[in-house]
Amino acid sequence: MAIRILVTGGTFDKEYNERTGQLFFKDTHIVEMLRLGRSRVEVTIRTVMMIDSLDMTDADRALIVQNCLQSEEDRIVITHGTDTMTETAAAVARAVSGKTVVLTGAMIPYAFGSSDGLFNLGSALSFVQVLPPGVYLAMNGKCFPWDRVRKNRERGEFEEIQST
Repeated sequence: MAIRILVTGGTFDKEYNERTGQLFFKDTHIVEMLRLGRSRVEVTIRTVMMIDSLDMTDADRALIVQNCLQSEEDRIVITHGTDTMTETAAAVARAVSGKTVVLTGAMIPYAFGSSDGLFNLGSALSFVQVLPPGVYLAMNGKCFPWDRVRKNRERGEFEEIQST
């Protein structure tokens, strides 16, 4: 079972400039993370963009959707910034059917060494293999349907929205 990983940037892949104190993007850390995690899952990685999710536009989301639709694999993991992950999940859910898509990210950049990114990536890879077709978010060991989750900024974690 091959899995497509679509990289979009976000905190996951940010670097720290020690001279200016600014965060920036260089290259994705996905290959290194898979190696460190000793992953044996067959994956194909495509860097779609490297941006902060707060800077993501509707055109960027359309490009992510297009990549999902064009993917030969029916299991897809999207690395994404946490601030607008739910908006992208909604865009994917409106357009993509018959595929299992799991979005994941990190609250702390992988390059910082204390990131939750490695764990979240591993969780997303596991969830995408066992979940039925649909769109999900995987963060901190939990998996949520795309339309029943929100980021709780006060607690710094994702939580399920209770259906009414």
